[in-house]
Amino acid sequence: MGTVRYNAGARTLHWLIALLIIANIAGGLLHEPLDGVISIMPLHKAVGMSVLVLSLVRLGWRMAWTAPAYPATMTRAEVGLAHLVHVVLYLFMIAMPLTGWIMSSASPYPLTWFGLFDIPRLPVVKDSLLAGLGHEAHEIGGYLLIALVAGHALAALRHHFMLKDDILKRML
Repeated sequence: MGTVRYNAGARTLHWLIALLIIANIAGGLLHEPLDGVISIMPLHKAVGMSVLVLSLVRLGWRMAWTAPAYPATMTRAEVGLAHLVHVVLYLFMIAMPLTGWIMSSASPYPLTWFGLFDIPRLPVVKDSLLAGLGHEAHEIGGYLLIALVAGHALAALRHHFMLKDDILKRML
């Protein structure tokens, strides 16, 4: 019997969101050093809002469709850890764009989706507690997300190269 894979919609959303998140992490880290050369933040904001929408679609997709079973070789603890990491990833895929939206709503700079239309601002006032919390959560969350994404990728590679099971192939 061949590898039981996630369906095409789940795989497409997974890789699209993954690429957007990696690009946005890079943009978030590089926006200050590149400030005099290129303005990354409008693109960073638009990509972040895209991640939010796609993540909500992906969450709905995940709730409506059953994921393939984990290999029988995985222990209950490993399966539990995998579930926990996935839940935390979903939380970050939604929380990071929301905290960015809070920050952007409190700033005087435009908030558009790739210049095609304005994104409504949330009722957040500059220098308010909510704006400050949004900023701190976004900054700290970015570093935590880097660790989470790296751990997720390394776990998939461990399954593929060391354990030689079909975990990675399910998402290809």
